Amino acid sequence: MSKRWITILLLAFALGMGLKLYLNTTEQTEATTNTSAIFSQGTNQSFDLYNQRDSRTRIVYFGFTRCPDVCPTSLAMLAGALNQLEPNIIEQFSPIFISLDPDRDSGELAHQYAQYFHPALNGLSADMATTESIANRYGVIFKKTELPESELKYTLDHNSYFYFLKPDGTLITKVPHTLSPAPILHAIQTITDQGK
Repeated sequence: MSKRWITILLLAFALGMGLKLYLNTTEQTEATTNTSAIFSQGTNQSFDLYNQRDSRTRIVYFGFTRCPDVCPTSLAMLAGALNQLEPNIIEQFSPIFISLDPDRDSGELAHQYAQYFHPALNGLSADMATTESIANRYGVIFKKTELPESELKYTLDHNSYFYFLKPDGTLITKVPHTLSPAPILHAIQTITDQGK
């Protein structure tokens, strides 16, 4: 093989390795960038859903403050479960309500709404792009339905689950809408037992 071909092959190899290194670095940067999900918790207060310095398991519920029945019922069941736990168990969990209606629910409003149900419950809101991204990640389905005859103008149809997440956002389990705190308590107990 001539020196010219050897040189061409070496250059092609170096170029290929450089491209591979660049793509790997880009992927790592994108992965690092995507490890945060910043929400507003109120005036000048932000909350990172994936803050790994916070080792608590997240219990996330997606809804909206003007929801007439499903959200209040679900959050009441979550509050009922939290009220049955010892303080040292509650400290291991971060219950969170995320609004699917950021056009009407500011972080402050979402947080005030959540606090009506339980003092440990954080209410969060973000722009629609962030909201849709997080909702899509966990299979949350929601759709705006116009209400032309109502002062509300529209409502949101959405599925109703409690998502139990690791600090990095990994889904541990999900509990469907319930009319009893028991399934939520069972999931909390299972996760607590696995952590021992």
